[in-house]
Amino acid sequence: MNQELQQKYIELKKIIKKLDGAIVAFSGGVDSALMAKVAYDALGDKAIAVTADSPSLPRRELEETKRIAQKIGIKHIVISTEETKNENYLKNPSNRCYYCKSELYTELKEFSKKTGMKNILNGTNFDDLGDYRPGLRAADENRVISPLKDAKITKNEVRELAKYLGLEIWDKPSSPCLSSRVPYGHEITMKKLAMIEQAENFLKDFGMRELRVRHFGDTARIEVNEGDKLIVDKNFDKIEKRFSEIGFSNIIISNFKSGALNLMLNVRA
Repeated sequence: MNQELQQKYIELKKIIKKLDGAIVAFSGGVDSALMAKVAYDALGDKAIAVTADSPSLPRRELEETKRIAQKIGIKHIVISTEETKNENYLKNPSNRCYYCKSELYTELKEFSKKTGMKNILNGTNFDDLGDYRPGLRAADENRVISPLKDAKITKNEVRELAKYLGLEIWDKPSSPCLSSRVPYGHEITMKKLAMIEQAENFLKDFGMRELRVRHFGDTARIEVNEGDKLIVDKNFDKIEKRFSEIGFSNIIISNFKSGALNLMLNVRA
């Protein structure tokens, strides 16, 4: 770890140690995992990791949050959120994430009242400020603290710190919610989310880590890295059969790019 990152790490710990307890919004990704780890190291039992469960969260991701929290040692609570009952969310506008995060932080504030812990932390990092993230507005409105952002820690530095602190998921690919696979303006339904989850699980069982299955009606657009296209080609007959069972009659293979649907809006992703 270079000197600049050492100083940022010191600043991160200072920010958290000033808090009298903290609730960490814990998705199981590397950003929130680092946040949970540092919060637990700094605050001990005064830190709690809380995961929001809803139909937009893959079951495998939910189970991984439990496993990661257990390894860190932090107390872990799973709560239910109901963004999928919000018509504004289901209409899937370009600021869909705002409604999701608003629901999350509203529930976390209710949880904070029960525990007496006033501080809610998220895993927003410094790089996120240059991205298209409507959820940042929800965080600001609900006075959520973003220690990684405040310490000016970038995504690459998050991974470096996570590795330094022994988090095995330091190189875990980003995995936004299932709703992010549905093009903006196309309604979010529970059926679509289930189809996407089943399709992605099937592909991951071949050993692919970083992928997306975008839902375009009866067409699935599989986005994988260049190296994984060989796996797709080799197993295409099996994939085609399984996807047909799921409800996709057509398959398109494309290069993986995080935030691909944001590019259709001509915004940064």
